[in-house]
Amino acid sequence: MMQRMRSSRSLLVKSSRLRGYCTSSSSEKIVASVLFERLRVVIPKPDPAVYAFQEFKFNWQQQFRRRYPDEFLDIAKNRAKGEYQMDYVPAPRITEADKNNDRKSLYRALDKKLYLLIFGKPFGATSDKPVWHFPEKVYDSEPTLRKCAESALKSVLGDLTHTYFVGNAPMAHMAIQPTEETPDLPSYKRFFFKCSVVAASKYNISNCEDFVWVTKDELLEFFPEQAEFFNKMIIS
Repeated sequence: MMQRMRSSRSLLVKSSRLRGYCTSSSSEKIVASVLFERLRVVIPKPDPAVYAFQEFKFNWQQQFRRRYPDEFLDIAKNRAKGEYQMDYVPAPRITEADKNNDRKSLYRALDKKLYLLIFGKPFGATSDKPVWHFPEKVYDSEPTLRKCAESALKSVLGDLTHTYFVGNAPMAHMAIQPTEETPDLPSYKRFFFKCSVVAASKYNISNCEDFVWVTKDELLEFFPEQAEFFNKMIIS
């Protein structure tokens, strides 16, 4: 019995030591960043190969479709010609914001997702010059890391009325370490939280020098060094 208690006590000591190595140091900062996205407004155009297959499938099914009597078809046509009949005109897929390349507008690239980038000085910047980055905040005394991310987005939007955070856990993270080229760079970890636009066509974005709404391909051009990481993180 005494041997079991001693062995269990030694296991607890070993496990506590192992946990100590997993925790970050007190000097290492934690940053919560928000991937604020506007979902697609219209369905994307199908791939040419998919469209060709769908057309072939439709033509093939037409050969074996059930043929109805002409009297039945005439009745259906007469029902459609009522006083409530409306002519449907689809809205254009290309908007004025697309033509003018207005990246401050949410009413562009309707068949793709848009992501918010702000222009300023983020945590861990190697110079005093502002750069493009995601809304972020250094973790301070918030009860959870998601609350820290909410505070980061709220500081830019003013309120979180028309937003929806997807889950409580971050979607990805990256560990930043100083290098030979940037020895003064602080060591920190950046956690990304996903948030979606809800029933809004415009936001009063502040507390930054500038902002843009960009697609995934455009976003990767802003971060050439982290392009591979963001390409895996963002599912377009």
